[in-house]
Amino acid sequence: DNHVFAVVFMVPFLATTFALTYHNWYPSRVFVGDTFCYFAGMTFAVVAILGHFSKTLLLFFIPQIANFLYSCPQLFKMIPCPRHRMPSLDPKSGKIDMSYCEFTPDELPSLGRLIYKILKVTRMVKVVEHKDGTVKMNNLTLINWSLYAFGPMRE
Repeated sequence: DNHVFAVVFMVPFLATTFALTYHNWYPSRVFVGDTFCYFAGMTFAVVAILGHFSKTLLLFFIPQIANFLYSCPQLFKMIPCPRHRMPSLDPKSGKIDMSYCEFTPDELPSLGRLIYKILKVTRMVKVVEHKDGTVKMNNLTLINWSLYAFGPMRE
């Protein structure tokens, strides 16, 4: 019974997702946005709760939890957080590259300086130091981290 219920919900969801993926492939003709994200989250939650798959649903939260933990220094203002932290498109190469924040490490709160040093020493961020004492560091999101680890890439 639970499996049939899950299939009844997931088949239309998968059809919608495949259609959206087709139209969102490079070059994109549609943008996913919040509406699809809410729809997807609601679908997974309903299937997991009513279908008794709640432990399986937790697997989908692992990337979200990792992104939150990596983003915490910027989310809690220990390191400056620009309004938009998403990667940017380089029109010359047609590839997506990391977004950055610029700041002076000496002006950070003590916990922010410690976190900055740990991130820098462990090479979890790309840091460019300027002669005037400011630094340019990639924003703390998993998308930016993957671009740091694997280099600029297409959509």
